[in-house]
Amino acid sequence: MKALILSYLRSDPKAARVVPATGYTAHLTLFAAGAMAFLAVFALALSLAAGRLADRWAGELARSTTLRISAPADQMTTQVDRALAVLQQTPGVATARALSLEEQAALLSPWFGAGVDLSGLPVPRLIEIRETETGYDAAGLRLRLAAEVPGAILDDHGRWRRPLVEAADSLRRLGFFSMALIFGALAAMVTLAANAALAANAQIIEVLRLIGATDVYIARAFVRRFTLRGLGGAAVGTVLGIGGVMLLPEASAEGGLLTGLGFRGIGWFLPAIIPVLAATVAFGATSFAARQTLKELA
Repeated sequence: MKALILSYLRSDPKAARVVPATGYTAHLTLFAAGAMAFLAVFALALSLAAGRLADRWAGELARSTTLRISAPADQMTTQVDRALAVLQQTPGVATARALSLEEQAALLSPWFGAGVDLSGLPVPRLIEIRETETGYDAAGLRLRLAAEVPGAILDDHGRWRRPLVEAADSLRRLGFFSMALIFGALAAMVTLAANAALAANAQIIEVLRLIGATDVYIARAFVRRFTLRGLGGAAVGTVLGIGGVMLLPEASAEGGLLTGLGFRGIGWFLPAIIPVLAATVAFGATSFAARQTLKELA
């Protein structure tokens, strides 16, 4: 198989003259490969960013729990101290810390505005719990809290953690599916361009057959030219796509996915595979088109 591919791509100046170096088919192939590679870079960046987001949400939220305490104002301090004592005695709890009123006000600022005074409001007190790697027995902790701290409600974030992680995973799969569609569209465009080029050169193909040229020789000329066009166009599109990704805002906690759309570390080398994939798609599409069209012209 490798030898067959190399034989198709081997340089042959005489065979290369069969395929016109310019024309609308050449421009169509270059433009299609470049545009699809540009879109593929962003689809790949979206998939990787969504994967990082899903992993971060799953990791951070799985180790974080909130204990909400609702009690009369004169009992609030006692309830909080009792809850902290229970948490410090619970295996699997790494740290437990009661949030200050200022910290709770900061959490509520998106809804109530900055500088809201919570001292006169019946706002529950929050305790931030960090788990160890092994975690704790949530059911057992709830039973103990119900007996010793009646106003405490344990929220392990599971209700809203799972939809967030599932949404990020779905977005990652959508990105890879988009890449498959992009290369499928590229295959269709290259096939149409190759068919048009073969049909436009029908008389030349007939003359070549009369002087003894085989269909393999003729097909090799078209396959090599269109494969190189796909590779060159995709390389330019990939470079432009990487440049576009580099212009996006840096990742931030506030922006989430919208400011984290990009590559990290070794991920910057992954777009290099896009021109190779585009050339492979162009090779397969042109080979198929050449076989079918040459049979029809026989």
